[in-house]
Amino acid sequence: MTISEQPSKINSTEWITDSNGKFAISIRIKGERLFHEVSPFQTVEVFDTQDRGKMLTIDRMVMCTEADEAAYHEMITHIPMLTHPGVKDVLVIGAGDGGTIRELVRHPKIERITMVEIDEAVVRASKQFLPTISSALEHPKLNLLIDDGIKFVENAADNSYDLIIIDSSDPVGPSEGLFTKSFYQDVYRTLRPGGVVTVQSESPIFHHKAFVDLNQCLKQVFGIDSVHCYLVFIPMYPTGMWSLTYCSKQGVHPVENLDYEKAIQFVKEHDLRYYNPDVHQAAFALPQFIRKMIESGNRQ
Repeated sequence: MTISEQPSKINSTEWITDSNGKFAISIRIKGERLFHEVSPFQTVEVFDTQDRGKMLTIDRMVMCTEADEAAYHEMITHIPMLTHPGVKDVLVIGAGDGGTIRELVRHPKIERITMVEIDEAVVRASKQFLPTISSALEHPKLNLLIDDGIKFVENAADNSYDLIIIDSSDPVGPSEGLFTKSFYQDVYRTLRPGGVVTVQSESPIFHHKAFVDLNQCLKQVFGIDSVHCYLVFIPMYPTGMWSLTYCSKQGVHPVENLDYEKAIQFVKEHDLRYYNPDVHQAAFALPQFIRKMIESGNRQ
C-alpha cells in the first residue's frame, strides 16, 4: 500500500526529531514536504530544511542532507578505493539516495557496479528531489536492481566482487537482516581473495548496542585483525559521531595500504568536500572509550 507522494503543506516551524528515547537531534524544516510515500517497507519523505538543504528521511530517521552527505559518501567509498589497487567489480547493498554510486564512478578503474536497493521509492524520491546526490544512478557502469540485498548476496556466486559496500539504514525494518552473522558470512564468501567490505556501522553513542554487536559479528566472520572501525563526523546524524567499518579478506590494511600521493591527487582532481588522505589516516585513531567498547564487547 502506498499513499500520495504529492507535496503537502506543513508548518514552517515544524521540527523533525530523530530520537533513541534518551536523547535526540531536531532539524527545522520549511515550506512544503516535498515527497511522502508509505512503501511496502517504510515511510520515505523528503523535506526542505532551514539550514541544511533538502533532507531524505526513512521512518523519520535522517538518511542524508545536501549539506552533510559528502562526509558519509566520500568516506564509505574512497577509504576502500584508495587502499585496494585492483577493484573492478563492486556490489553495493542499499544506497538508494545514490551518493555512494556518485563517488564510486569517480574511479575509472571500476568496470561494473551492481546496486541492490529494496525500496524503489527511495530511489525515485532521490532522483526527483536530490539530483546532486543521485546524479550517477543512470551511469552506464551501474546495474541497479530493486531487490532484497540479503537474498541477493545469499544467492551470489563465490568470489564475485572486489569491493562490497553495505550502505544501509538503521537495523530496523528491511535493514535488520543486514546486521546478522549469516548475512556477513555470505558477504565474505562472495568477496574475492583480497577483497574489501565497508559497512555503515552506526553511532557508538546513539546506537551503542548495534555498534558493539555488529563489530563483534564482523570479527567472528573476518577475523579480529581484519576488522577496522573508523569515524566520520556528520552534524545531522544523532551525536554527530558516526562509525563505518572496513573489513578485508586476506589482509588489505586500510592505513598501511593507502597510496598517499595518489589520494592527494584524487582529492584535487575531484574537489572533494570531506575526504583527504590525512583524514583517511586519522579516522582510524579511535577515542579510548570506543576502543574499550569494541575490545570488551560491552553493550551497556
